[in-house]
Amino acid sequence: MDLRVLVVCPDQDAASLLTAVLSEMGMAVEHTPSISAGLALLGSQGFDAIVFDYRADQASEEFLARLRQSVKNRTTPLIAIVDEEFNARPVFGLGANFVLYRPLTSERTKLSLRAARGLMRRERRRAPRARVSSTANVSYPGAPDLNATVTDISDGGTSITSRDRLPNACKVYFEFALPGQNQQVRLSGEVAWQDSSGRKGIRFLDVPQASRRLIQTWLQQSGAKAGSGAQRGIGNQPRLDQQRQPAPKGNGLSSKAGNRRGEHRMACKIGAEIYRLGGNVPHRCTLSDISEGGCYVEMPTPLLGQSGVEIVVRTADMKVKIRGQVLTTHPGFGMGVRFMFRDSIEREEILRLLAVLSAGPALDEQPR
Repeated sequence: MDLRVLVVCPDQDAASLLTAVLSEMGMAVEHTPSISAGLALLGSQGFDAIVFDYRADQASEEFLARLRQSVKNRTTPLIAIVDEEFNARPVFGLGANFVLYRPLTSERTKLSLRAARGLMRRERRRAPRARVSSTANVSYPGAPDLNATVTDISDGGTSITSRDRLPNACKVYFEFALPGQNQQVRLSGEVAWQDSSGRKGIRFLDVPQASRRLIQTWLQQSGAKAGSGAQRGIGNQPRLDQQRQPAPKGNGLSSKAGNRRGEHRMACKIGAEIYRLGGNVPHRCTLSDISEGGCYVEMPTPLLGQSGVEIVVRTADMKVKIRGQVLTTHPGFGMGVRFMFRDSIEREEILRLLAVLSAGPALDEQPR
């Protein structure tokens, strides 16, 4: 897979370092020191990522505004270079997914770009999907078959609804017919996410050639087109804080649907411990749907209220402590947490964790 990156940076030393690191990772680099030339490239070519030297001036603001209006690059991951003492929050608000702090160092640059590479690959894999309503038979080892409804589909995954909760780490088998087709689609998949309302996103694993042809033929006939962020990704995965269904009033739950964040997320399953801030009682949990700004914490009994928390993740090479705030809670399932960074060092810890995730399908956790 050839990934193409546009680097818009007038600092030749920084541009040389970025070009060397990106080339070492097997990515093709297009460098320009000029913002006007960068804007011209945005309009004529599509890129898998953009690295931009942000200077907090009118030209920089115009570049970011034009980037998000660009037909070819409006959803492209953006890595912004900022001053070390600069408050990066406004840059994230303008659409940046990662930040690099001046002066650039080789280690920090490699760390951030490894994490960004994982997002680029996921962007490449996102496929056109179409809405559908078909009854599916779903089975998995050790349980009776259950019925579900397929609500949308692509050649890489599907969304279904079902009253039954599926195991988090289990291969599931599907059989269904698409509208207008007599033959059955038969394939296997894995659960990418599921929420308390019964919605589930399924990532396809083993798809026989005959079933793949049926799906692709139906998608072409239905005129499926790649949609906006709300329609992209495996099974239309809900955002951390805006698409999980709010619980009825009176049960102490909260949902901040207006807190709409555009960050890219990684599907994962990471064992962790979570503490209330100031407490010393650990709660075992699983992190999923993680981004630089937050994650979903899967646990049977979530911490109610707008609680401050600390999450501890241990792997073979690192131990990460993440502070955050509970935004949404779903008893029996888990809660959405927004990360709260005190300085750039803590943000880099998340970048390091994302880099580890992007390098492989799972983390090598240390025994506790």
